[in-house]
Amino acid sequence: MNASQPNAPDPHSPTPKPARNRTRAWLIPGLLVAIVVVAVLVVTHRSGAQDGPRPGVRMGGAVPVSAAPSRREDVPMWISALGTVTARNLVNVMPRVSGLLQSVNYREGQMVKSGQVLAVIDPRPFRIAVEQARGQLLRDEAQLVGARRDLARYKRLLAQNSIAAQQVDDEAALVAQYAAATVADRAVLDNAKLNLAYTRITAPMSGLAGLRPVDPGNMVTPAGVAGQGAPLAGGSTAGGATPIVTLAQVQPITVTFALPQKQIGPIVQTLLAGRSLPVEAWDAQGQRLLATGRLLAADNALNTATGTLTFKAEFANTPPSLYPNQFVNIRLREGTLHRAVVVPSTALAVGAPGTYVYVVGRDHRVAVRKVTPGVEDDGQTVIRSGLGAGEWVVTDGLDRLRAGARVRIVAGRGQDGTAKPRRAPRTPRAKPGTAG
Repeated sequence: MNASQPNAPDPHSPTPKPARNRTRAWLIPGLLVAIVVVAVLVVTHRSGAQDGPRPGVRMGGAVPVSAAPSRREDVPMWISALGTVTARNLVNVMPRVSGLLQSVNYREGQMVKSGQVLAVIDPRPFRIAVEQARGQLLRDEAQLVGARRDLARYKRLLAQNSIAAQQVDDEAALVAQYAAATVADRAVLDNAKLNLAYTRITAPMSGLAGLRPVDPGNMVTPAGVAGQGAPLAGGSTAGGATPIVTLAQVQPITVTFALPQKQIGPIVQTLLAGRSLPVEAWDAQGQRLLATGRLLAADNALNTATGTLTFKAEFANTPPSLYPNQFVNIRLREGTLHRAVVVPSTALAVGAPGTYVYVVGRDHRVAVRKVTPGVEDDGQTVIRSGLGAGEWVVTDGLDRLRAGARVRIVAGRGQDGTAKPRRAPRTPRAKPGTAG
């Protein structure tokens, strides 16, 4: 080694480690500690989220909900039942005389009027019978006139003692016989005319015509189509008889339904007092109102097998929306609850306390309030006990709440029923606002 270079490094001495190696040695344990802390925080947060807000614990953020005030209203009380539509009158139009069915003058499913010609039977044999009866009457009337003239002459001769009284008596008896014959002849003529009129089959009432059970060209009798026993409306037969047409009166139309005996008391009393009750008919799914009418009558005895009483309601059915044998849901209005406390039906929940609502307090926190619900109508439920008028209840977002949770009203409904977005509920004692 040269003495002139005292500061030169010794090639045989060990090389010193850089400072960055020492920094890296401290960084790795620090990262491991940080990862463990983050994992613990994540597990703790998830556990707290699953437990949810607890009563009395202040939540970091308010839960957005919809709310509405309870209010007093007059609520109609409805009774529901399953009803069957029945025709006001159902008539099987049968032939009155025998003959060849010449024509059928109605369309299937057509509304027909009373007196409308539905079918025609060949009238020619009946016209001939009328003429025969008229000829017989004319002959007997002529004989009666001659006998009366002879009787008048015989009476004059008897007054002159020209003939015997026996001859006058015999002529008087002959006049009486001819008079009786003319009476019988008039009856035969009237019957022949009636049979001729029966060849034109007319509607005995206005109603809806059914499907045509018999075609022109068939021989028909008062017992039905000769050699045929077609079924009547509803699949039944009248002793093998086939009608010309079946008419159902559907304007007005009736619906029969049964109610259990525990509900019939006030309804029967109303009917006996001469008053009626409004009735609504809804479709089978209960989604569409078909017709409105009135309660018409009640049966005079309970059904001992079911413990129910049958009622009949009447509907104008204009335009036709109810048809015979149709099943409908009946709603009978039996009265009105005056100034009842009501809330939206969506505010009610059922759980361990029973039926309850979440009431919004003055500190913007909700409290569980057990209530007793009553009747429901048009999305509103009567609260019989547990809630006063003017208290705000949560109507949407109940599944995210617990007792004591802080809420923020994002939509509510006022007393007029209109939506009031982002407006705080008002109670008689406090004015909760939007939580910050």
